[in-house]
Amino acid sequence: MERRDVAAKFHFLRFKAAGSDGIRLTMESALTARDRVGVQDFVLLENFTSEATFIENLRKRFKENLIYTYIGSVLVSVNPYKDLEIYSKQHMERYRGVSFYEVSPHLYAIADNSYRSLRIERKDQCILISGESGAGKTEATKKILQYYAVTCPASDQVETVKDRLLQSNPVLEAFGNAKTLRNDNSSRFGKYMDVQFDYKGAPVGGHILNYLLEKSRVVHQNHGERNFHIFYQLLEGGEDDLLRRLGLEKNPQQYHYLVKGQCARVSSISDKNDWKVVRRALSVINFNDNEVEDLLSIVASVLHLGNVQFAADEQGNAQVTTENQIKYLARLLGVEGSVLREALIHKTIIAKGEELVSPLNLEQAAYARDALAKAIYGRTFSWLVNKINKSLAYKEAECPGWRSATVLGLLDIYGFEVFQHNSFEQFCINYCNEKLQQLFIELTLKSEQEEYESEGIAWEPVQYFNNKIICDLVEEKFKGIISILDEECLRPGDATDMTFLEKLEETVKNHPHFLTHKLADQKTRKSLGREEFRLLHYAGEVTYSVTGFLDKNNDLLFRNLKETMCNSENTIINHCFERTELTDKKRPETAATQFKNSLSKLMEILMSKEPSYIRCIKPNDAKQAGRFDEVLIRHQVKYLGLMENLRVRRAGFAYRRKYEIFLQRYKSLCSETWPTWEGRPHDGVAVLVKHLGYKQEEYKMGRTKIFIRFPKTLFATEDALEIRKQSLATKIQATWRGFYWRQKFLHMKHSAITIQSWWRGTQGRRKASKKKWAVETIRRFIKGFIYRNYPRCSENEYFLDYIRYSFLMNLKRNLPKNVLDKSWPTPPPSLYEVSQLLRQLCMQNMVWSYCKRISPEWKQQLDQKVVASEMFKGKKDNYPQSVPRLFINTRLGTEEINPKVLQVLGNETIKYAVPVVKYDRKGYKARVRQLLLAQNAIFIVEEAKIKQRIDYANLTGISVSSLSDSLFVLHVRFEDNKQKGDVVLQSDHVIETLTKTAMSADKINNVNISQGSIKFTIGQGKEGIIDFTSGSELLIAKAKNGHLAVVAPRLNSR
Repeated sequence: MERRDVAAKFHFLRFKAAGSDGIRLTMESALTARDRVGVQDFVLLENFTSEATFIENLRKRFKENLIYTYIGSVLVSVNPYKDLEIYSKQHMERYRGVSFYEVSPHLYAIADNSYRSLRIERKDQCILISGESGAGKTEATKKILQYYAVTCPASDQVETVKDRLLQSNPVLEAFGNAKTLRNDNSSRFGKYMDVQFDYKGAPVGGHILNYLLEKSRVVHQNHGERNFHIFYQLLEGGEDDLLRRLGLEKNPQQYHYLVKGQCARVSSISDKNDWKVVRRALSVINFNDNEVEDLLSIVASVLHLGNVQFAADEQGNAQVTTENQIKYLARLLGVEGSVLREALIHKTIIAKGEELVSPLNLEQAAYARDALAKAIYGRTFSWLVNKINKSLAYKEAECPGWRSATVLGLLDIYGFEVFQHNSFEQFCINYCNEKLQQLFIELTLKSEQEEYESEGIAWEPVQYFNNKIICDLVEEKFKGIISILDEECLRPGDATDMTFLEKLEETVKNHPHFLTHKLADQKTRKSLGREEFRLLHYAGEVTYSVTGFLDKNNDLLFRNLKETMCNSENTIINHCFERTELTDKKRPETAATQFKNSLSKLMEILMSKEPSYIRCIKPNDAKQAGRFDEVLIRHQVKYLGLMENLRVRRAGFAYRRKYEIFLQRYKSLCSETWPTWEGRPHDGVAVLVKHLGYKQEEYKMGRTKIFIRFPKTLFATEDALEIRKQSLATKIQATWRGFYWRQKFLHMKHSAITIQSWWRGTQGRRKASKKKWAVETIRRFIKGFIYRNYPRCSENEYFLDYIRYSFLMNLKRNLPKNVLDKSWPTPPPSLYEVSQLLRQLCMQNMVWSYCKRISPEWKQQLDQKVVASEMFKGKKDNYPQSVPRLFINTRLGTEEINPKVLQVLGNETIKYAVPVVKYDRKGYKARVRQLLLAQNAIFIVEEAKIKQRIDYANLTGISVSSLSDSLFVLHVRFEDNKQKGDVVLQSDHVIETLTKTAMSADKINNVNISQGSIKFTIGQGKEGIIDFTSGSELLIAKAKNGHLAVVAPRLNSR
């Protein structure tokens, strides 16, 4: 039953996974995230022939910061342009000694796999790193070296070698790297480094080969680019004393060889810090002080050479105009200044055994100067590499044989280059890539074929593009492009770049991968210049301009300049320019031939080793993190030959694993193989795939491995495993829980019995002890009660202490909550005085706490309420209604008072304002007014006019009735001529208004609360009377007797 269920689930999931795109983290991990992060091996792409699918998988992984992806055993690396923190020692340990496919793709997986193959098989290995400038090749090389430095066995001697291997990088980068438009640290030379390991697996030596240094950069840089780093590092970081000895200034703008790119300083480069690193590295790789001084003298001499200027004399011959530079050059290079000057403006020609000295014109002199600068720098760079090699050299053990060293090579070489303008350098670089692609395809096919044959599986020939036809076009003897170029350089007569192109057209005109303007059809001619030829490389078409091909290939240095350098007292220059060059009648090899020969030797080296590949991709030209330029990446995928590589790898089976590994992973999917298989792994896998229902065309059984043809078959198996894991996990959990709880129950039962027996004894003893204590306590309590009224003695002290304690605890629980709470527990007679004292302290404390919490605003409110209480409590009927209502600062805002009034008041501060009704002295007509309390006076205001000002000094009193009405009278001193008499007012907030008025005028004791009537002064010698009576509702009117009658409802009975 279980077998049918698993098989059914597998078939369902295989159908479901048919359109899946990838897997997460490792090839054998759960596939739940493959739609989001892509597959980690392009071989597992279902639509592996689609370039769009390939790039989309790259995009998915790049978006998730998964920059590494496999094509079988080839690693594709995308430069993230940011620190991903995946190169720590913990990461190194994670990949150390682990099977290639058991961990996610990484540089360290390639490094470790090569290292383990070298240790186990004792066969030399190599890692080929290629890609465009800025794709991360140099960084990859450094990371691999760091990995070996950390993970390999160590000793004092080995540590020295490790340090020298690592420190050779900053030195080579300083002299061989430069800032270009594409990369701030672009390697301008190809580098192959052999790292030698002893029989213990420890690095014990190394050797470096360099290829095609871009010497033209010494004398010319494109806009936005720089010369080699070392020039700027020396000027920026060199000590003042050193620069003085070398005749240099700190400003790079002073040197013609450093200003052509107009980019002397770069924000991402710290030349000063890099200088410190280089100086420290030179000492680590065994440079002494004299060698460092000679080396820096040569660097300085190149800068001085660039500043040598010429002028034409009357005959048009060049003459040196910068004698100061000649003096510096003579001292730095250790040559005679006059000899150097003459060598720069003359050339020696040997004709029929005779030496003829010919003067140079301005153009020829500038050429000779630049040629000397390039030769000095190029040869010094080669000397530097040889010097590093001597410091890395491994001395063979005395006992040969199994103790001899094995080698792991690292090739960091330029990738395929296609620029808007392609010249001799791009031709050589792309020729190199053609050879590497040829080697790559051959070794990949060879590796595949050997694995198939060793496993006894029939090899099916794979159709692929064999680029031997292009390699032959370039390198074939007599008929290849390099041979034709050399022939043009060597032949007598007036050979030019155009005659070279004509010779090419004549010799290889019928080649299908060669095209020129002359050979092209009408349509194609529009895209080809007359000085250009086009090659159809494996990666696509590249158009080359022949301008400068002959000069760059000849790379000639005039004889008299060579003679001058051979006589140099600078040990490095003397070593670089050997005297045998002057006597050797054989013409030196051209640059292209030298490169072809060194490339041929490199191919021999690589063919003798087991290769691993790292293909580096640059995601964008702006060096921005997170930006994925699909057009640029498609260009690189094409030129790196990745699709061709994938097609070759997928021509057979997409997935292969040893039987032991496959069975160990998937045995749970079949009841016959789960939980253990007792027979041979081969038989177990056969039973398993039969149970899973693999079709015959989906897999093959090798001698030690199973081969699965389609990714969807693997995906379906993985998905079935995921489901199986759930049921297995449930079963394991259930079994474990049963065992766990059974054991826990038995343990608890034993513990409970032990505890029970101990507890019964303890409880019995405690009970007896407690009874004894209770008897003694009761006895003491009764005895104390009997003697409670006696002075304190041993018989009653326990009882008295208990009484005191009980009272204090009761008091603690029932303390008053606020100052108004008058409750207090009744004390025992013996504590009466203490209770009173505590009560007093408690009240003082509550009062103090309350006062401390009162804000200034609330204090002012309370002050006013206290005054109001003193004046009106029990005297005026409507006072109780005012008690719960807060007095506010003012009843009228500034915007409610006419601006003209405020202008008249000037600096007078209004403390309180309230709307009132004023009753005329004659006729008692009601008029709406505003009452303003200022600092020194009361103002009665009518709209924009101040009707009356009453100084506080002239206010003799305030009268108000005892009823609930809101009328009041302000009594004014009549002697003041400005006053017309007392003022009768009505306010809706009479208690508040009178309180604030009395406090402002300091008339608290002058407030008169009248019963029945109030007399007030109308004019000189005249009085008015207000009669107050109780009624049902408020009524104010003039009575027939001429008095003002006020009827007010009574609210309170006093």
